[in-house]
Amino acid sequence: MTSSHPVILEMRSITKEFPGVKALADVSLAVRAEEIHAICGENGAGKSTLMKVLSGVYPYGTYTGDIVYQGQVCEFKDIRASEAAGIVIIHQELALIPELSITENIFLGNEPTRFGVINWTEARKRTIELMARVGLSDDPDTPVKEIGVGKQQLVEIAKALNKSVKLLILDEPTAALNESDSQHLLDLIRGLKSKGISSIMISHKLNEIEAVADSITIIRDGKTIETLDVEADGVDEDRIIKGMVGRTLESRFPDHEPKIGEVFFEVKNWNVAHPAIADRMVCKNSSFNVRRGEIVGFAGLMGAGRTELARSVFGRSYGNFISGQIVKDGKEVALKTVPQAIHHGLGYVTEDRKSLGLNLLDDIKTTTVSAALEKISKNTVVDVNREYAVAEEYRRQLRTKAPSVDEGVAKLSGGNQQKVVLAKWMFTDPDLLILDEPTRGIDVGAKYEIYGIIQQLANQGKGVIVISSELPELLGLSDRIYTIFEGAITGVLDKDEANQESLMKLMTAAKKTA
Repeated sequence: MTSSHPVILEMRSITKEFPGVKALADVSLAVRAEEIHAICGENGAGKSTLMKVLSGVYPYGTYTGDIVYQGQVCEFKDIRASEAAGIVIIHQELALIPELSITENIFLGNEPTRFGVINWTEARKRTIELMARVGLSDDPDTPVKEIGVGKQQLVEIAKALNKSVKLLILDEPTAALNESDSQHLLDLIRGLKSKGISSIMISHKLNEIEAVADSITIIRDGKTIETLDVEADGVDEDRIIKGMVGRTLESRFPDHEPKIGEVFFEVKNWNVAHPAIADRMVCKNSSFNVRRGEIVGFAGLMGAGRTELARSVFGRSYGNFISGQIVKDGKEVALKTVPQAIHHGLGYVTEDRKSLGLNLLDDIKTTTVSAALEKISKNTVVDVNREYAVAEEYRRQLRTKAPSVDEGVAKLSGGNQQKVVLAKWMFTDPDLLILDEPTRGIDVGAKYEIYGIIQQLANQGKGVIVISSELPELLGLSDRIYTIFEGAITGVLDKDEANQESLMKLMTAAKKTA
């Protein structure tokens, strides 16, 4: 344990207000040298706001309270000021420019120069050294868009190391990563600790927090609840949950008795090519079906092709269609566009809610009705009273936390944004709802609510497809689980025969077994 190490950071009585909302109320936090300090709390608890105060995103003067770093009271006016002190934040939405190379991203705004000209030879040399420190072996000239999200996280850490980081803040660092990439990142954070770098980590993956954190500060409703010493206090996931939600959560999943009917949706021999690389198949002769009232899981490692399959089925919104059939209610249907897919009773909740699921400039009411405007329109004119009533009904039904449906979706926490996206597709009254990573970046309390919504939809006789990187989630929710490897469906298991081992075996099997 790190109790012998001195405290390097104190945040004392931090209070931060936005119009009509007190986001942080007298929050205090202490981080020791060579410590991994986790911050846990439900969505909207104030975790990210606290870190934005620390890193200068919210500058001195916009909050009350003190930041004491290495014995000095700090008044950071912007991110550059906090970075100059050795505090670097890596946000959940990575701050990389996809078209630029790894080298260009690492040195962006911080380029080495010689006689007033950028010295790319020196930058490239230093990039190779930094990449080696984080376990990356790619060509430093590779555009960032061509490497996976796991490697992009490592580029962000290399970027932080280039800024001589002493205190690294990681906001949901593994939210978009598969198990092996997550493990590599956690090992790297442990390695940085051994080299004298402290870390503050925000994560909803409580098993990871339990595995790597030395101390955990729990925030609820903008207030500090407690700080736990993981080793001394014998902290486990249930103990963290109790602090986060204020009660013991008896079960991670609501009780559910499935009422499964006949097969109503089938995909047969589905073949789709990559949108940019014609000879690369992202869906290889895939076939699956869904029954009424059934929750069907799709498991696969990152890059296996789960999202590609789902999006290509949903109005061919990804890739170049080669061949295959979709049969709904016994009849072949052509779903060549998203409007056709919606017309035939399909809905798709994307894994990337901020880029593809929401227009962050819109409010809740506009978003809720956006996929089915014809239901509240007459002669192409939207009935604004009906729009408001529909949005308010879904806000109440899904318990979305917002002052009103006029609130902008950008201001909502991740869990509440996800409820708005769910409301949008529920309003279309789909027969089949595809949910891609429905609980990514969402706290344990909001997850429980979303699981209940999914089960409710199944109880109404709808089919639900759930794509998730979290195997315990699929095992807790699904009635059947298909596995995908390199674009091909490798198997299907019923709920009673599926476990993490059997799924992982099929998720890494190149040969089709079912």
